[in-house]
Amino acid sequence: MGKYPSISLFFPAWNEEDYVERAVERALEALARLTDDYEVIIVNDASTDRTQEICDALAAKHPQVRVITHPENLKLGGAMRTGFSSSTKDIIAYSDIDLPWDMRELERALHLMEYLEADMICAFRFDRTSEGPKRIIYSFVYNMLIRSLFDIQIKDVNFSFKVMHRRVLESIELKSQGSFIDAELVVKAIRKGFRVFQMGVDYFPRTRGISTLASPSVIVKMVKELVRLYPETRTPTAPQQPVRLPPTVAALRTPPAPGRAARG
Repeated sequence: MGKYPSISLFFPAWNEEDYVERAVERALEALARLTDDYEVIIVNDASTDRTQEICDALAAKHPQVRVITHPENLKLGGAMRTGFSSSTKDIIAYSDIDLPWDMRELERALHLMEYLEADMICAFRFDRTSEGPKRIIYSFVYNMLIRSLFDIQIKDVNFSFKVMHRRVLESIELKSQGSFIDAELVVKAIRKGFRVFQMGVDYFPRTRGISTLASPSVIVKMVKELVRLYPETRTPTAPQQPVRLPPTVAALRTPPAPGRAARG
């Protein structure tokens, strides 16, 4: 028997033929050490390269692998919402498919969830200098903005390494279509009273292909979504369409006081 509860891990993927096989194989290796009940979900966001072909081969080879394909490109927010809603296990984790963190760190995150009685673990990057000054400045400004607007202490809100219990997804609704979805998820979880903690990890930048997550169009869309979704993100109501069923789950604890919403 594995040491931890059942785990779903998903990867959003758009034109990631260079990475998908490596990511899935490493995820399967890491998960097999942690639990006997796990799944790896690849959300193919209307890729136009060989991503679908490779995903289908991986699913045929490994029964734990599922592939969900969008006929139209729904961007990062749409792919993540599909990954969250399609998960079936007790613990849900996700990662960019270029593996910016070592999959073996998942065990440390699960240990912290258990030890701290946490509902969610948000990882932050120790060192981002390899990304270049422009992306570092963008990230610094955005994280400062999120911390200020929502009274939370998350250091690296958009980093693609978060681990959460299914009760979080059963209690919130996500509406973002773009990169604001990470902040929407974390802020709503904190506002609902869930216990969110942080842990630092080494960061490994993309070595193949080109990331579009810091392009001007992505940043403009993220700011527009921040403005549009600000009121309900800061004060979330009962979800009409929760990310996962059942539709309502009471938060386990009362919301923390402003400024002490997360612990690092």
